[in-house]
Amino acid sequence: MKITSRDASSFLKSPKPGTALILLFGPDAMRSSLIRQDFLKRHLGDTADEEMRLTRMTGAELRSEPAALQDAVKAIGFFPGARGVLIDGATDNLAPIFKDALSNWQDGDAIIVAEAGNLSKGSALRKLAEAAPNAAAIGIYAEPPSRATVEDALARAKLNADQDAKTILFEYARTMDPGDFRQLIEKCSLYVGDATQPLCQTDVEACAPVSTEAETDDIIHAAAEGVVADIGPQLSRLSAQGVNPTTLCIFATRHFKQLHQAAANPGGPDTGMSRLRPPVFGPRRDKMMRQIRGWGMHSLEDAISVLMNTDLSLRSSANHPPMALMERAFIRIAMMSPMRK
Repeated sequence: MKITSRDASSFLKSPKPGTALILLFGPDAMRSSLIRQDFLKRHLGDTADEEMRLTRMTGAELRSEPAALQDAVKAIGFFPGARGVLIDGATDNLAPIFKDALSNWQDGDAIIVAEAGNLSKGSALRKLAEAAPNAAAIGIYAEPPSRATVEDALARAKLNADQDAKTILFEYARTMDPGDFRQLIEKCSLYVGDATQPLCQTDVEACAPVSTEAETDDIIHAAAEGVVADIGPQLSRLSAQGVNPTTLCIFATRHFKQLHQAAANPGGPDTGMSRLRPPVFGPRRDKMMRQIRGWGMHSLEDAISVLMNTDLSLRSSANHPPMALMERAFIRIAMMSPMRK
């Protein structure tokens, strides 16, 4: 049977009774690997490997010894519990072997999990899994995760999170690789430990990975708030780290455009900030709100104009020192800042 992306999560939590084969396919090997790990752990338990209730084999091994799948499915181990067979790197030329295994499968036999790459609609293996009543074909694609996916990840980590923490985790899930997001959840779990209070937004931000964008925030905030003395040292540090001047200009322009967008909202800056995408949380939101109120919409337009002219200069064929251009732009904005003390 064919399982849609919408139904995949619920199906993998509770497969239809009598399901003998689950075929996972798609171009995203990372997502597919994480999904089958979760499925096997949920249905076989943490000790399946140690108790020899999980048999692993590659597609190449199965091609060289076709009877191995049937033997693994029917084998009875010493330890009680559900059993499984994992086939890594399944391909279309294995379809006849899977067909025989499906026709001979009985209740109590090991469930087969086959992980394949990207399979077209005409794939023999995919057609077999979609047509067989005791098989399921699930396409794994790089789709934005749902809130249910994030809550499921929190439940697996035994994390109790408040609503603000769930919101910011959902935004991280949409922008991070699945593996990186899983590491973030694990880090949050270690960070809060046995705390009685639920995971909060501040905890998530403390565990979130530091990006290049976050490293540039300090100098952008210094310029916006008129702290001229901080610009030179911070720019030297970023330059030593290899940050590109054009990248700095892009981040700064985006920051001031976000401020302008929020300031220009008819419902006021608070409404404007809530409508920014991606959303802004925590201390960064507080700083941006302070800057919006300090600058005002029209003054922000002047700052954007400085950055756009600097961007044109950086991209021109003129022989200007790029980092010096950025330093001049940041100093000009800092001198213009109504927040300058």
